Amino acid sequence: MRSLFQSAYRPVFWSYRSVSGLWYWAGRRFTRAGLCVAGALLLAGSTGLDVERTVTYQSFAVLLGLLVIAFATGGRWRAKFSAERLLPRLGTAGQPLRYRVRVRNPGAEPQAGLALLEELADPRPTFTEWLAYQQTEGRRAGGAFRFSQRRRSQPFRRARTGEAEVPPVPARGEAEVPMELLPLRRGVLRFAGLTLARPDVFGLFRSLVRLPAAQSVLILPRRYPMPPVALPGAMKYQQGGVALAANVGSSEEFVALRDYRPGDPVRHIHWRSWARAGRPIVKEFADEYFVRHALVLDTFTEDFPSDQLEEAVAVAASFACTVLTQESLLDLLFVGPQSYKFTAGRGLAQADQMLEVLAAVQACGDRPFATLEHLVLDHVALVSGCICVLLAWDEPRQRLVKRLRQAGVPLLVLVVVAPGVKLAPGPLADEPGRLRTLELGKIESQLAALK
Repeated sequence: MRSLFQSAYRPVFWSYRSVSGLWYWAGRRFTRAGLCVAGALLLAGSTGLDVERTVTYQSFAVLLGLLVIAFATGGRWRAKFSAERLLPRLGTAGQPLRYRVRVRNPGAEPQAGLALLEELADPRPTFTEWLAYQQTEGRRAGGAFRFSQRRRSQPFRRARTGEAEVPPVPARGEAEVPMELLPLRRGVLRFAGLTLARPDVFGLFRSLVRLPAAQSVLILPRRYPMPPVALPGAMKYQQGGVALAANVGSSEEFVALRDYRPGDPVRHIHWRSWARAGRPIVKEFADEYFVRHALVLDTFTEDFPSDQLEEAVAVAASFACTVLTQESLLDLLFVGPQSYKFTAGRGLAQADQMLEVLAAVQACGDRPFATLEHLVLDHVALVSGCICVLLAWDEPRQRLVKRLRQAGVPLLVLVVVAPGVKLAPGPLADEPGRLRTLELGKIESQLAALK
C-alpha cells in the first residue's frame, strides 16, 4: 500500500523537478529584458490565434524575430577563464555573506561587459524528502496528504544569490569581484561552481561559461539579541573540575603551580614562586565549585523541514552566546542519530564551537522522547540549573520537567509553538515565569522580554 501511494505521486514530483529546472535555466540564460520579451511572446502567441480579429500576431512575429537573433548571436561566445572564490570560514543564517572572487583571463583579448553568477549545489529534495514535506503540509492543512493553499516559500532553498558585474578583465590579467549572498538556513552551504555570462547585442539572451569551483562554508544558526537573564542555580562541586576548566576553584586540595591567568584570585598567588620565576604564579587545586548549566534542546519532530526546530536551534544558539563566560560551564544536550553532550566554557570550548555543533543538529523522528529524558536525568546531578528548549508541551515533555523538579533542579522552560497556541501550566504552575511560550514570528520580541 505504501509503495502504491508513493508511485501515485512520483509523476507530480518529476513535474516539480522539471518545472523548477526549466525556471532555473531561464533565469540564468535570459536577462530581465529577455524574460519580459519571452513573456510578451507567450502572451502574443496565446491571444493572436485569430488573425482576422486581432493584430497581435504581428507583435508575435517581431518578438520571435528578436529572440531568434538573440539566440543566434548570444550562443557563439567561447572563452577560457579561471576563478578563485575567497570565502570566510563561517556565515550566519539570515545575515549577508560577503566574499570576493578573483577572475583570471588567460586569453590574448580583454573581456568586458560580463556578469558573474554563483552556482550552488542543487537544493531540490529527493523524492523521499519531497514526500515528507507534502505530508507535513497536509497535516497542517488538516488532512493526511493534500496540497495546502498556505505553503512555505521555497522550504529547501539554502541561500538567495544574485549576480555581480565584472569589471573589465585585461588580457592575461585578473579582476576582483565583490559578491554577496543571503544564507537562509544553517548547515553546510555547498558551492558547485561559478558562471560568467555575456549578453547578446540586444541584451536579451546570455552566453554562459561555467567555471568549476567546488567549495563549502558552514552557516551558523541565527541568533537573537537577549537581555541579561538571571539563570537559576548556584555553584556546585565538580569532581576533577580543575583538570577540565581554565580557572582555579574553591577546593583546598593543592595539585600544582601554573602561570597566572586574568581573573585568578589574588589569594591563590604563590609568592615564593613569583619571586623565584619573576612572573606571577598561582596554586592550582584538584577540584572546584562553580556554576554549570544544562541547555536541553528538543529535536523530536515528524515535520520536514521543521520551522519549529529551526527556531529552537536559534533560541539555543542565542542562549549559548549569552550564558557562556569564563566563570561557568554550559552543557548542550540533544539527540540526533545518537545522544550528544557538548560542554563549553571555562577554557573547554568557546561559543563559536558550540554554534558549529548547533549548525549540524538534525531532527530526530525515529527514536522516542524518552531517549532525551534518560540523557538529561543521567547528567542532572552535575548541573546548577537547566534551560529546556522544547518543541511541544505534551505528556512526555511534561514528565521530563516534572522529574527535573523532583530532582531539585531550577528550571527555565521555553516551548516553541505555532502562532496562537496556548500552553497549560503543567508541572510549573506554581512557578510563574519559568514556563514561557515562544511563538513563530514573535520569538525575537518574546526573548527580549525575558528577565
